[in-house]
Amino acid sequence: MDKFAGIEALVAVVESGGFSRAAERLGLTKSVVSRRIGQLEDALGVQLLQRTTRSQSLTLHGREFYERGLRILADLDDAEQAILDDSAALRGRLKIAAPLSFGLKHLSNALNEFMHANPAIELELDLNDREVNLVEEGCDMAVRIGELRDSSLLARRLGTARFVMCASPAYLEKHGTPSRPEELERHIGLHYANVSLQQAWRFFGPDGETRTAIPGIRMHANNGDALVAAAIAGLGIIQTPTFIAADHITAGRLQVILKDHRRPGTGIHAVYPPGRLIPRRVHAVTDFLAERFGELPYWDQALVS
Repeated sequence: MDKFAGIEALVAVVESGGFSRAAERLGLTKSVVSRRIGQLEDALGVQLLQRTTRSQSLTLHGREFYERGLRILADLDDAEQAILDDSAALRGRLKIAAPLSFGLKHLSNALNEFMHANPAIELELDLNDREVNLVEEGCDMAVRIGELRDSSLLARRLGTARFVMCASPAYLEKHGTPSRPEELERHIGLHYANVSLQQAWRFFGPDGETRTAIPGIRMHANNGDALVAAAIAGLGIIQTPTFIAADHITAGRLQVILKDHRRPGTGIHAVYPPGRLIPRRVHAVTDFLAERFGELPYWDQALVS
């Protein structure tokens, strides 16, 4: 039997959500798709799909084989793309992982433009603030903000994430506006839980000295938008990336404080799995994002004084 055809049929059924749509996608009949998967199961000696009259789902063996099959198809497509002339249209699947807030506010719009310009690209976007294992989860690329802890990953800088400390006008009217970092210890803080307190509330002053001042933390959250909403509601002071807060600052919903005492900026990076040829489509989307964001991204331009 043609095992490659069976892998292709299995992946199409899982991604399309059924045999009929998979058959349309592959330009085959439903019976041919079913037969190819059945032949693959016979050759492997295991059941890959649990079938009912209305649906089908992967078995444990099927899940493992599906994930490996995805990589096989991706590697084949990468090999084909590698020998194509640079002028050939980009095509194939892109699986990208990114932080939730950045993905919703900025990355998704950029990727929409990229897909309009490249209609043969298929996108799978995983937005989550957890750190995804690129190899285990079959990602072509991730966008990560902050220090890159895994030295085995290949990376390219896309831009800079800057931070501001701010609070709502109502909070500052009620509690006062701190003029020095030490005064934060008498205030209420809202903290991003994926970063340590010492890292989040460490500042470089105009004299070049580093200071750490931690307010009384009333709220911890693993999502920046949730914290910004709490700050707008007057619940406390937030230390937040400008890519989340810029619109709220320009609209007056948040007010920047301690402008001369900033948390150091950090890199926005594209990272790739180690030990693989980076496909041309991944290079292309990275170039697109680097041009779109850059060292002074559009969300910061209105805040530059």
